[in-house]
Amino acid sequence: MRISKPSLITSIFLSFLMIAACSQGTGTNPLENVEQGKADDPEPVTLKFYVNGINLSDTEFRLMVEEPTKKKYPHITVERIVPPQGTGLPELIASGEIPDIIYASVGTYYQLRDLNLDYLLDDLIAKHKFDVNRIKPHILASITDYSEDGTSLHALPFNDNDTILYYNKDIFDKFGVPYPPDEQMTWEEGLELGRQLTRNDNGVQYIGLEVASGPAHLQSSLALGALDPDTGQAVVNTPEWKEVFEFQKKVFEVPGTVQGETYLYNKDAFITDRILAMRPSYIANMVGTLEELRQAGDPINWDIAPVPNFPDALGTSKEVNIHSLYISSQSKHKDEAFQVIANILSDEVQTILSRNGRLPSIANDEIDRQFGADVPDLQGKKIDNLFKARGVQLHKPHEYESKVAKFVTEAYQSLALDGVDINTALRTLEENINAEVARLKATSNN
Repeated sequence: MRISKPSLITSIFLSFLMIAACSQGTGTNPLENVEQGKADDPEPVTLKFYVNGINLSDTEFRLMVEEPTKKKYPHITVERIVPPQGTGLPELIASGEIPDIIYASVGTYYQLRDLNLDYLLDDLIAKHKFDVNRIKPHILASITDYSEDGTSLHALPFNDNDTILYYNKDIFDKFGVPYPPDEQMTWEEGLELGRQLTRNDNGVQYIGLEVASGPAHLQSSLALGALDPDTGQAVVNTPEWKEVFEFQKKVFEVPGTVQGETYLYNKDAFITDRILAMRPSYIANMVGTLEELRQAGDPINWDIAPVPNFPDALGTSKEVNIHSLYISSQSKHKDEAFQVIANILSDEVQTILSRNGRLPSIANDEIDRQFGADVPDLQGKKIDNLFKARGVQLHKPHEYESKVAKFVTEAYQSLALDGVDINTALRTLEENINAEVARLKATSNN
């Protein structure tokens, strides 16, 4: 059938009217939808992520930060800042490189405050309806203690970082000494076990037990601060500090422990030199490195025991070490930075952390128990021993605490190398700390 031109024009006109009527009736003008779609598409955002002095491998950054962010927020890209060797946070800021998110220990708060980088998260927490009660209570309380009112948050926790006892099974086997028990020992019991392994074999000096890898770790077994959090005065000449010093002196007195000027044995003694039989340390400090050694074809034959403690503190390990996430006050993308952090604390991403060798910061036993499931070097290890001595809340801090820590180190050195007695070491420590606090207060008032 042939259609005349006028009829065709009429049909097209009527069709147009029907489309227009339908559009008015439903409010779904296709052109309006296109424009609305453009308005709803978030602008791409790149966030700068800076790791300040604590461990976060490139693999962990990819698995725990970069990929989960891109999955949840495709428009957000998180880039890790890798500054030149020797460049710290002050130098980074001075160069004009401003991070949006800072990954650092919870004690970094005071440094951020002094650099005018600290930013209170309370408003963002309320705006994004983030439930802080999902965080483990002792971790949450440790962070809020850094705020002036004791309830606010300047950071949120990336992970829980408890302490465990790593031991080199080959050294135990070499000397025919039984492995550490699966139940928590006292420090004295650990020392007696270590004494059997501290010996020289064919010119190689083996060390049975390093209790601290630095003085702050042993005092942390009893959650001891060096300063009164309110007055700033030294609080080191106490029965608890004396107990710590007495035990540390016993460690130094084990024949073979002090070698010339060497009296502390760090991570390298366990990982590289492989002369240290037992090393108490944080989970995040060693697990990743041990897995990298396995991947490189140079594994260590090691396992896990509960970290020892003093008799009155059995059941706990020591103060929790919190790897925290801060938003820089100078960030131009605070909302997006908070969304990234909140996503890291989701069940989904905290499960990724747990399965890859980081204890989650949220209170979820099911996720805790998945610890290490995706780390080959943790397969067959005594994972249950992680949960037999748990971390405790940090002691209430004082802003000068890190600035007087050097005097604690000097006091330990005097025990190890100078033969100073306990009472003299503690009295000198107290005097040095109080003098330094007075100097710091005078300087800040000028």
